[in-house]
Order: sequence, then C-alpha cells, then structure tokens
Amino acid sequence: MAERSDKTETGKTMETAMAFMEAMTSGDMETMVGLMHEDMVWQNEGDTRLPWIGPWKGRQTILEDFLPVFGEHFQTLMWESEDGFANEDTAAFFGKMIGRTTKTNLETKEFTWALRVKVKDGQVILWNWFEDSFEISRAYHNE
Repeated sequence: MAERSDKTETGKTMETAMAFMEAMTSGDMETMVGLMHEDMVWQNEGDTRLPWIGPWKGRQTILEDFLPVFGEHFQTLMWESEDGFANEDTAAFFGKMIGRTTKTNLETKEFTWALRVKVKDGQVILWNWFEDSFEISRAYHNE
C-alpha cells in the first residue's frame, strides 16, 4: 500500500529542515545555500537594537547581509536541538543554547529557543527563529 502524500511531504520536510540545520552547524555553506529557496525569509524576532534582527528576505540578502552581520556580532558557544517534529510543509524544533556577543565579549546564560521551518519545493522558504532575545540583548548591551 502506498504512503499517503501528507506523510511523504512530512518526511521530506523534516529531512530538508534537518539537512539545513546540520549544514549550518557544521559550516557547510555549499549545502546550506543549495537548501535555501530563492525567496527564503529568515525571521528573527527581538530587540531591534541588535543588528541581526529581521526579517531578512531573499537568499541573496540572507547570504550577503544577514549572515555576515550575525557572524560579526554573535558567536554560538553551545547549540542543542532537543525536540523536533513536522507536519506537511512545516517543521518545528526546540532546544537550548549559549552564545557570546563580540561587542562586549559577554556570554549569555543558557536559554531556550524554538524554530519554525517551512519547506517549498525541497528547499527552506521560511526560517522563523524564536530565542530569548532579552538574554542576548542583555549581553550585547552589557545591561
């Protein structure tokens, strides 16, 4: 008996989202770029005084503007994905992390994050990142 199409789509969504996360965490830019939809949106919520808060729209904007700005200002020291699931074209992940802001060289406390990923045509079209921006802002502004 053939799998229902929603299960096939769900499995492909999870596979794409996981491959993107793995490429990002390992620094495999070639794979990461290949998994980015041309119209991808990278949405970061939070303190707009942080230079990497978005939304960032379009693969080129993400590659040329967002990633360099983020990389210049924030260093991820610990990043763990603890839970994840997918349904049709959407995947969600939850985890914890610690980072350091290069402006002050201060580390954040451990905080939790959540992520919503949407996949279209086998590529990531939405990377909607939720984190404790208060903790990051505190370290960035030395407050």
